[in-house]
Amino acid sequence: MKRQKRDPSHRAYVKGYQAGFNMRTKSHCPHQENSPTGQEWLRGWSEGRRDHWQGYNMHACQQKVSAL
Repeated sequence: MKRQKRDPSHRAYVKGYQAGFNMRTKSHCPHQENSPTGQEWLRGWSEGRRDHWQGYNMHACQQKVSAL
């Protein structure tokens, strides 16, 4: 059975979301900020940060990310 690879921009968003939720700084972005994957990482980071501040728990965030 072949494994399907995920879209790189979606993976960047999810990794950014996880970093933002875990209160890591923007400097942890592994991509160039002006690249499309870098923009997706930063978009995920800001949404993860916002969810952390709003008081979401880790289980709710995992469900949210898996539904994307």
